[in-house]
Amino acid sequence: MTLNSIMGFVSSLAMLLPIVLIISLKLSSYRSFPALLVYYTSALIYNLLTQHYINLNAEQTRFVGITNNLLDIPLMLYFLTYFSVSKEFSKRLTLVILAFLIFELTVTLISGYNVNTITITLGPGLALVLAVSLYFFIRQAKMAIIHRKATGKALMISAILFGYGCFSFIYLMYYVFKAHLDELGRVREQYKQDTFLIYFLSTTISSLLLCVGIIIERKRIQKLNELKQTRKELSTIYTETKRAVPYRTAMLDFDKDQWN
Repeated sequence: MTLNSIMGFVSSLAMLLPIVLIISLKLSSYRSFPALLVYYTSALIYNLLTQHYINLNAEQTRFVGITNNLLDIPLMLYFLTYFSVSKEFSKRLTLVILAFLIFELTVTLISGYNVNTITITLGPGLALVLAVSLYFFIRQAKMAIIHRKATGKALMISAILFGYGCFSFIYLMYYVFKAHLDELGRVREQYKQDTFLIYFLSTTISSLLLCVGIIIERKRIQKLNELKQTRKELSTIYTETKRAVPYRTAMLDFDKDQWN
């Protein structure tokens, strides 16, 4: 086995872990986690195809690859609404997603369902994800360091920022500068394999870091739900009780970055 085949297998396992965690921790229907579940499922299937663990003909593999790339940005942008600080920001981000989907559809209708379409749409899409994830990373890092809370979110957004930073580098070298081609337009196989190796490594690191973040975040969600339930029960008990000062619970200060 070559280093590429080993890392391809390792990266597939790493991609499987978030899927297993999201389902086992019952996050598959929680807020924007369904988008992350679909994102990793699609990426895993295509990774297995490229490593020939799933055998399809060249045309079918090409179709799955293009579909995976077209779904990549909208799914990740939608998941990033999980880090939003307000409903208004989420609405704006949703409008950005809709606009990007229209952009992808327009390019596809003009250019066709091919690699050229991916080359055109991935550039702006990667820039969008990087910009939004960087904004959330700065905010979550401050909260994790200064206020010592939402550590899970900080790790999750760090994983996304790292992953898409690497993907952007690969995009520039492979699709824009076409460094894998020689002067005559022939594929330099070694360079192509090195590019895949970078992809496998970055995907593995990003997926594992994301998994740690999901585990920590799930514990926070559980505590938050417990506090919500306590608040609801206490509110029921004191419904008929007149209070000089409005009743407050620890829930109100538990996680100020939550808006719903």
